[in-house]
Order: sequence, then C-alpha cells, then structure tokens
Amino acid sequence: MTQTPLRDRVRVTDTGPIVLSGLRKGWEPLAKQALITVLMAGAAAASAAWPSWLLVTDAAVMWAGVGLSVLLLGVTALMTRWSTLARAEIVVPLLDFIAVGLLRFGTGGSRSVFLVIVILPLIWIAAGRGRWRALIPLVATCITLLLPLLLAPGRELPVSEIVRLIVVLAVFGAAAAVVNELSRRSLLQLRASQRSRRLIEAEVSQAALVQQSLQPTDGSGLPPAVHVAGMCVPARTVGGDFYDWYPTPDGGTALTLGDVMGKGVGAGMIAAAVRTVIRSSLTEPDPATAFHRASVGLSTGTTAMVSAQFTTCFHGRISADGTFRWVDAGHGLTLLRRSAGGSEFLRAHHLPLGVGTEWSSVTTELLPGDSVISVSDGVLDLFGGDLTSIDRYQAFIDARDDVDRIVADIAALAADGDRLDDVTVLAMTWNGIRAAG
Repeated sequence: MTQTPLRDRVRVTDTGPIVLSGLRKGWEPLAKQALITVLMAGAAAASAAWPSWLLVTDAAVMWAGVGLSVLLLGVTALMTRWSTLARAEIVVPLLDFIAVGLLRFGTGGSRSVFLVIVILPLIWIAAGRGRWRALIPLVATCITLLLPLLLAPGRELPVSEIVRLIVVLAVFGAAAAVVNELSRRSLLQLRASQRSRRLIEAEVSQAALVQQSLQPTDGSGLPPAVHVAGMCVPARTVGGDFYDWYPTPDGGTALTLGDVMGKGVGAGMIAAAVRTVIRSSLTEPDPATAFHRASVGLSTGTTAMVSAQFTTCFHGRISADGTFRWVDAGHGLTLLRRSAGGSEFLRAHHLPLGVGTEWSSVTTELLPGDSVISVSDGVLDLFGGDLTSIDRYQAFIDARDDVDRIVADIAALAADGDRLDDVTVLAMTWNGIRAAG
C-alpha cells in the first residue's frame, strides 16, 4: 500500500506573512528617504536654476543640506543589507530635520518656501510605536526653525519668526499627534488580525489532522486477496476529497472515493460527514443503501444549502469470491482494468449525493489480477483538464500494471506544479480465486 501522509504534504505556518512583512519593512526606510532626498535635491536645483524666482542666500549651506540627505539615503540603503543598522532607523529622519534646516537657511531662511518638506520626516517618526514619537518631531522642528541662529550667531530672531515658530509647532504638533494615534490604532488592529489569523490557522491545522486521521493508513486489516493503495493531496490545507477502505462482516472489502464540490474546511466537513455515514452502513450488503443514508443526512438543511453541497461518490463492495457490487453517484471516474489487458469505466446514470434521491447498485465479476482505480476530477487536471484528458488518463492507467506504481506516479504528477483542485486516487487489485462454475 502506498499513501503519502498528510502531515508531509501540508505545511501550515504563520511565518510566511511575517517574513514577507519583514522584507517590505527593510525597504521602507530607503523608500522614505529617497522621497525626501529627491524633493530636497529638486528644491536646491530649482533654486539654483531660477534665482530670480527662488531665493538663494547661501548656496554652500543649501547644497550641504542636500549632501546630508544624500548621505542619509546611502545609510538607509545599507540598512537593507545589515539589520543591525536598521535598529537606529530613527536617527535618519532626525538628521533630515537638520538637512531641511540647512536647505531652508540656504534658500532665504524665513522666506524659504521649502520648510514644508519637514513634514515628511515628521510623519516618518510619528508613525512609529509609542506616544513619545509625537513629541520628538516637535523638538526636531524647533531645531529646523532655530538653525539660522546657530549658523548666524549675530542674527536677531524677529517677532515674525517667533510667531512662525509657534504656529508651525502647533500645526505640526497636531499633525504628529494625529499620525501617531492613527498609527497606534492601525497597529492594534493589525495585532488583532494576526491573532485571529493564528487562531484560524490553528483550527485549519487541527482540521487537517482530523481529516488525516479519517483516512486509512494501510490495508493490513483487509482480506489477503485484496491489495489497496491510495493517497490524497488537497489543493488547500483541508480538502473536499476523501477515500476509504475497510473490511465487511461477510469477509469482503468496501471501497469509497468521494469528491465534495468546493475546497477548504467547509468541503472537508461535508466529506467527513459523508464518509462517516457510508462507513456506518458496512453491515448492509447493498452499497446503494449507504448512499440513501448519506443523502438523508445531507438533506437536513435548506434547499439552497443542499444544492451547494453535492458530493460525487463511488462506493463498492468486493466479496470473497470476487463479486463486485458498486454504485456511482455522478462520479464516473472509476476504471476497471482487466488483468488480461484493457480497461473500461464503471459508470451509472445516477445523480450526486445531495442532488439525487435514487441509486441502485451494479454487479461486476472480477477475475484474479483485475484492478479497480477510482480518482477525483482533480487528477484529470494533471492530464491537461480538457476534453481529451480522460483518454490520456486511461492510457496512463493501462500502461501501468501495479496499483502502487499508479498511486506513486499520480502523486509525483501532483507534486510537480500548483494544483487548483484536490487530487485523490484509490486503487485496488483483487488476487483471489474464483470458484469454478
């Protein structure tokens, strides 16, 4: 028997989004500083190009501010390579306040039109964690506005400049407080979303483990004449496909493969319910009885709910003498491969569970070495998913005389690329001896 354990195929982790977020965060300082540098360089270049329109009082100081901004851009570029530098990220916007102050001093001081650039490092700092980040930009803005006193010690601070300082501090302080509060609330919402995501992923992971526990692990409990193999590779963590096998009280073997419409946890819950009801009918000799019981279980909801939850299914019973009674509920993807060569589909004209109401079983006599292979429609996608894929799939089965190899090769195909649907296969070979006559 060949079966790929679900735990080896499903890898539920909460580190993926966090890692990606970390990568984005590593580039954020560079993007922010690049914007500041471009604006400052553009302001200086425009002032130098049109001195009659834009005042230049000290070109050296003006370009010194641009140079400091370019230097800080290089520092942020290094932060993307070395995480230790990223810990001192706040130093970059703080120095940007000085760079803006130099630009302002070099382009007219109180008459400069470029003071507004200081809003960018202000938002950069205020958007971080902690309410203290709403206060630091105010101090830094004071430095930007008072920088002319340091560069020109003998200069008097006019009353208009004092008023400008007060107004700018009030406006920018309010802006910093609003940005900080919005950032804090966003962070709280993000943390709540992350907690919810972790809880959901934990529940999905638990559902995957439950689904795994419902799948048969080997065929050791079956009659020696029956050799089985199977596997299920869900498109998501939890799938809507299921397969099952188990011994029956009369010494035979029951086989089931179902495909619930849809994918994910909802389909997985329906698959578990259908599988459980069918298995609970193991004492019934007619496999169609199991479908009738499952249909009753699915029809307890509203009409809309039932129509959205239909399940295609194949269920069969192999007796000790090789008599195979089977029933097909809208599935149509079960092959009977003869040991003498060739294969044929076991099909009936019954509707799926949740849609139809009547099912009847069909009897087929198996010969020693005959095999029954049932798959979900996700397997056909591995062969192109078009109208001729079923022919390619049948040729694929006819070219392999061992059910273990069939299951292993289909599993390999499923592992090669992305799957849009669950991939499930159940294969059985009967090696019994038919009674004469």
